[in-house]
Formats: sequence, C-alpha cells, structure tokens
Amino acid sequence: MATVAELLQPVEADLDALLADLRSLIGAGHPILQAAAEHLFAAGGKRLRPGIVLLLSRAIDPDGTLGSRHRRLAEITEMIHTASLVHDDVVDEASTRRGVATVHSRFNYRVAVLAGDFLFAQASWHLANLDDLEVVKLLSRVIMDLADGEVRQGLFRYDTGQSFETYLEKSYCKTASLIANSARSAGVLAELPQPRLEDLYRFGRQLGLAFQVVDDILDFTGSDQQLGKPAASDLAAGYLTAPVLYALEEKPALAGLIEREFCEAGDLDQALALVRGCEAIPRSRALAEQFSREAHEALQWLPASEASTALLALPEFVLSRLY
Repeated sequence: MATVAELLQPVEADLDALLADLRSLIGAGHPILQAAAEHLFAAGGKRLRPGIVLLLSRAIDPDGTLGSRHRRLAEITEMIHTASLVHDDVVDEASTRRGVATVHSRFNYRVAVLAGDFLFAQASWHLANLDDLEVVKLLSRVIMDLADGEVRQGLFRYDTGQSFETYLEKSYCKTASLIANSARSAGVLAELPQPRLEDLYRFGRQLGLAFQVVDDILDFTGSDQQLGKPAASDLAAGYLTAPVLYALEEKPALAGLIEREFCEAGDLDQALALVRGCEAIPRSRALAEQFSREAHEALQWLPASEASTALLALPEFVLSRLY
C-alpha cells in the first residue's frame, strides 16, 4: 500500500514551497513565537491536510495548475491544523508529538497557549486577505469547531451515557471539519457549482470521520511504537470512542469500570479485555469502511489526472493503517 509521501507525490514540490512560505509568513513578529512556530513546522508532520487542498486544487483546475489563492488556502489550512495541535498538547499535557518535544514542554504553557493563539490569528488574517467571504465563513467555522470539539471531549469524559451521535459530532469537530471545509473552500475559489461544492465537503467529512475511527481502533490494536503513545491512552483518560461505545452495548460490566474511572488495580486491563473480546472492533472497522467508501464515491466526477488518482486512493490509504 502507498505511503502518505507517495500519495502526495503529485504536489510534493507544492508542499516544499508551502513550508518555505509558512516560515516567512510567521517569521515576522516575536522571537519566541517565531521559535515555537519554526519548531512546529520542522516537526515533520505528514502534511496530509494541506496536501489534500493542493491535490483538489490541481484536480479541479482544467489545466491542472495551482493558483496563488489555492496555494494560500493550503497554507492557512496547515496553520489552523498546527495551532490546534499546540492547544491539544497543552490540554492533554503531552510531552512529545511525532517524537519531538511539544511547545509547552520546550518553552512553557504560557508560550504554548500564545503560540497557538498567534497561529490562529495569523491564519484569520491571511484568510481575510483572500477576499472571499464564503471561504472566510467556512474556515472561521472550523476554528470554532476545533474549540467546540476539545470542550465536548472534556465534558463527556468517563460518561457512559453519551450517545454515538455525540461521539460522531465530537469527531467531526476535531478531525473532519477542517478537511471538509477546506476541501469545499478549494471549490469555492475555483467557482464550482453548488452540487460539486457539496461533493467536496462530503469527501472531506467522510474521509475525516474514517480517519478518526481508524485512529480510535488503533488505540486498542496498535503497538505503543505505532501509536507514538501508550495503547488505550484514550480510554485511560476517559475518552469513549467507537470501540468503547459499541462494547458498552455488548458488555454492560464495562460501564462500572469506566464510571469508577479505573481506580482499582486491573480495571484498565479488564476494560481492554472486554473491548477486545467482543464485536466492538469489527463493528468499528465496518464503520470506518463505510465512511471511506462514501468519501471515495463523493469524488467520482473528477476528470482523470495524477492528482485525482491520488485523491481517490486516499480513502483506501486511511483504512490500510488498520492492516
């Protein structure tokens, strides 16, 4: 199966230019914030989100070229994503991300919160300068959704009464909203008709949800190395994801362990055994496959090109992380 780098190959040069641009966009200003931002963009993420925007921009352009506004949209997408990671790490008190010290552990919490704010503010400024009100609305919504998702995640910790709907809304806010709304924005800038904008949004939404469900499955099936954090760390922190919510339907005993916040020795191991010992993981896998299929269907209208081939391979790639 292809790697992320292989899938993003048609826009590899665009992504290199994007990184150089991000450094200069953020360069002006405060030395500490600059150091924090530099540190982030050097941390070598997969660049999947801006990559999707760049691939879509090339795929929907009749000549396959990339305009300056689409390039800027991809940069804004990466700024928003990175800002949200800085704040997530503060909330989660994570000491590393992708094997690199997090901003707050390298500087301090105040700097990390401010660096995240700084990136959100810069993204908003460059967003306004695109001079497209529709795109401003779409991406401002994303910034709201990211905060909303983080708050919801905190509110529903150890809450075994939450609905599956709540879980999907939180997953949409935290993971899918940015991909969905930036994909749609690429179509808005290209002046595509309304039905096509809906397709782009749907592609991003379902791909983002598939991505999140796969992540949630890996929390139970992946190794510590693969995850870059201890397995079942979400469950230990009280975040109830698809496998847990499905397991609660089959194994009522699980509720008691969660509600007492795994306070007794062996509680967490017992909870893990319950989740792994029922249909929860296969059901979660089927859900991820459904989202992935829907994402693939949403882009069937794209004309054949290197970029569209890569885009249509993405849903399958998201699932491949499970095998």
